[in-house]
Amino acid sequence: MKPPVVLERDDRVVTLTLDRPEVLNAYDRGMRDAIFAALEWLHAEPGVSVLVVRGNGRAFSTGGDLAEFGTAPSPVRAREVRQQRDVWRLWSTLPCLSIAAVHGHAVGGGLEMALLCDLIVCAYDARFALPETGLGLVPGVGGTQTLPRAIGEGRAAAVLLAGEVIGARTAVRIGLAQRAVSPGRLRATAGALARRVAALDPALVRAAKACVGRGADLTLAQGLALERCIASALGPVAR
Repeated sequence: MKPPVVLERDDRVVTLTLDRPEVLNAYDRGMRDAIFAALEWLHAEPGVSVLVVRGNGRAFSTGGDLAEFGTAPSPVRAREVRQQRDVWRLWSTLPCLSIAAVHGHAVGGGLEMALLCDLIVCAYDARFALPETGLGLVPGVGGTQTLPRAIGEGRAAAVLLAGEVIGARTAVRIGLAQRAVSPGRLRATAGALARRVAALDPALVRAAKACVGRGADLTLAQGLALERCIASALGPVAR
């Protein structure tokens, strides 16, 4: 059986490919476990500066595999498994920069995975949506928190509650994605961006990301103090 994700490393850049194209890269338990293992390794690997996440086939990801819904012995057991392997916390706290290269559908957990990345570049055919509330569910991969932070509360409410689907050009205009390109150029565009960041010292990349991420919920004065502290601890870096 082929693995549900494929990891490739090129010096300081790692590419993680979601590889269940037959179900539009919907994630099941096996894929979650594989992503968890990859994220644990990335947390422990200081030589990696950038993670690029992409999907094989016709879509980035359509979220949780509906075929797996309701198969846990009990809701309590399902919650225990998620707590033991907190994939999304590991993803959201990655020390390296992460880039989602999105094409086709990025819906439900697929959009939420993209939102856990620092940057999103997308193909013109990308479509972003969170259909969970229409199914009587609350998004479970952080979308209620990450989407408003990315595009504002009003626009997020339109996606979360009114079922709005965001196309690629709109995603760029409202700040959800940083760039939209033709599908044939997506992988090269994400790769060029990753290599540009990877040319920097890995310690510098991690320090700058920590300043941005940890400072987001601080006052300006606290954020400036954090910046001074991290910059002082980093010292001069290789050019």
